[in-house]
Amino acid sequence: MLGLLLNDRDKEEIIYLLKREMDEILFDLKDVRIESIVKQSMKERYKTLFSLFKRVASENECMNYILPSTKESSSSGK
Repeated sequence: MLGLLLNDRDKEEIIYLLKREMDEILFDLKDVRIESIVKQSMKERYKTLFSLFKRVASENECMNYILPSTKESSSSGK
């Protein structure tokens, strides 16, 4: 386990970088030209980035970055 001490400016920079990277992945996941095996790898990377994001971002910000497939499966309740 590692600890990290950040000031508010550093925290906001990390949030910005993570959001930008996750936005790029979400955009690329919609591209029909990308093969499914590549998209699966992108989803794994997204999950890693999102787990980091959850540690520094507010709950409201996190809700905006939940993967659409996760939102659908959690709302169905089945």
